[in-house]
Amino acid sequence: MRQSSPGFTLVEVMVALIVLTVGILALTGTSSLVTRMIGRGKVETQAALAASRRLELLRLAAGATNPRCLSADFASGGPVTMGRLEESWTVAPSGSPRRVRVTVTYLTIRGSRSAVLESAVPC
Repeated sequence: MRQSSPGFTLVEVMVALIVLTVGILALTGTSSLVTRMIGRGKVETQAALAASRRLELLRLAAGATNPRCLSADFASGGPVTMGRLEESWTVAPSGSPRRVRVTVTYLTIRGSRSAVLESAVPC
């Protein structure tokens, strides 16, 4: 008759180490992916905020004159570079409401990307 002794066998320890190694490798790969996603989200958020700010400036320029939309500032323009972002905007030459399109371009590892914001400004 064989007597059992308390503790782990060598095979059990090896299996536990392999499972632990696979888990750590998976976490390492996932953490680098999450870091890249956070960085990309930060730049995309900055681009969306820049586009929103430009659209608000155009709305203010449109309302600055009476009748509306006659300000020289309410016109197509750009590109304007601010940090890593490049803004350009187009304003429809006539109509009511006027279509406004703001494009903010930024660089990523995989090339250039753009955030586009479109709206109509009543004239």
